[in-house]
Amino acid sequence: MAATDSNVLKLAPEPGAPAYRTAPHNIEAEQALLGAVLVNNDAFYRVSDFLESKHFFEPIHQTIFETAASIIRAGKIATPVTLKTFLAADLDLGGLTVAQYLARLAAEATTIINAQDYGRTIYELSLRRDLIGIGTDMVNVAYDAPVDFAPKNQIEDAERRLYELAESGRYEGGFQKFSQALTTAVDMAAKAFQRDGKLSGIATGLRDLDTRMGGLQHSDLIVLAGRPGMGKTALATNIAYNVAKAYRGEVQPDGSTKTVNGGIVGFFSCEMSAEQLATRILAEQAEIASSKIRRGGISDADFDKIRDVSIELQSLPLFVDETGGLSIAQLTARARRLKRQKGLDMLVVDYIQLLQGSSKKGDNRVQEVTEITTSLKALAKELNIPIIALSQLSRQVESRDDKRPQLADLRESGSIEQDADVVMFVFREEYYLQNKEPRPGTPEHEKWATDMELVHGKAEVIIAKQRHGPTGTVDLQFEGQFTRFSDLTDDSHLPERI
Repeated sequence: MAATDSNVLKLAPEPGAPAYRTAPHNIEAEQALLGAVLVNNDAFYRVSDFLESKHFFEPIHQTIFETAASIIRAGKIATPVTLKTFLAADLDLGGLTVAQYLARLAAEATTIINAQDYGRTIYELSLRRDLIGIGTDMVNVAYDAPVDFAPKNQIEDAERRLYELAESGRYEGGFQKFSQALTTAVDMAAKAFQRDGKLSGIATGLRDLDTRMGGLQHSDLIVLAGRPGMGKTALATNIAYNVAKAYRGEVQPDGSTKTVNGGIVGFFSCEMSAEQLATRILAEQAEIASSKIRRGGISDADFDKIRDVSIELQSLPLFVDETGGLSIAQLTARARRLKRQKGLDMLVVDYIQLLQGSSKKGDNRVQEVTEITTSLKALAKELNIPIIALSQLSRQVESRDDKRPQLADLRESGSIEQDADVVMFVFREEYYLQNKEPRPGTPEHEKWATDMELVHGKAEVIIAKQRHGPTGTVDLQFEGQFTRFSDLTDDSHLPERI
């Protein structure tokens, strides 16, 4: 649009009028894009996957774009001639009629090559205006907040609106050539080959589990389930510690840090406090029973051990959120914030049944869990990280002779099984057997003692579902007094019973 016409829709301020800030906009970019669309309708398809009429600043431009979009999607051609019949003829656009304005837009358009750049400029300026609106609302509500509207509710509402704004209309998605995806796959294979462990994913620190899974794969939702007492939280904690301990990052030329080993871990502990989680890790690393630490039954040497281990753990890139009763929306917002502020390579959620959906209380719980697992899977893809989500099993396991869990034992199993890329069960036969001790001195007791020797200190991780690899069982060693899982050694190295 010529310089003399670029301000067709603008009013010049009167001399001496007080200065004020107008909302960010670019009339010239809007005019250039609309002109390109009217000259060549292909320009519309270059921006239609992210740009909407609401993103334009001028109301008449919103109407022109929306009308042109309707005509083009109907399989017709949008030109100044076909468009003017759908617009009010009596509009005065800076001294021009609608027909004259449309003709001027088309006449001033030069090429559609820059159409996408114009579209992005319009979209980003619209985002800025929306940000101003959210900020203004925050200020106004903070000044005149209702009595029953707590500050934390306003913060959550602002975060929700900001993330909705960030997630809507992103233009970096869409189709990509298969060759591009192929290059990414080959790069992943090359990196796995170069790693010591030859893994494509993040190493859990448990050799046999890594061999079976190839590590924890980016964008995977991994459900770790078990009955109470099986040690699912202990296993998740062990993996989280191993990943955080192995973390190594390299600073890139642009100043960002790239993870080259291990990872930064976020841990949503909906059941245990951060202090209880820290006690578990201290017990595991110092090799002192957590019960002794809690009740203060430790020696001077034990305390020195704890002090030394705690110093080592100070720099661990492990972040714990102990908030109970979190909604899936709150969890998602906090995970995104951690990713943005500190970085995030793996997330642990303990556990699914303690989260809340966005639906009202009293609604169908199965539908609520479906929303939770679907959101967790979407979050794993969005942040490109593995998410380990713990889950309870139904009581029907206890009614069977063989207590090994199955997929059908998952509570509200339909959505959990469907959304998960990997489903793993933790099973310790020792837990069930030790509660069935017969009267000492009887033949039954001798058989029981023999059976206990076979299962003592052993645990099974049953991989019941894995999209990218085989299912099967991985045997691990479990030291209950330290709440620690490790690679299974031969019988001579099994832990002593206490």
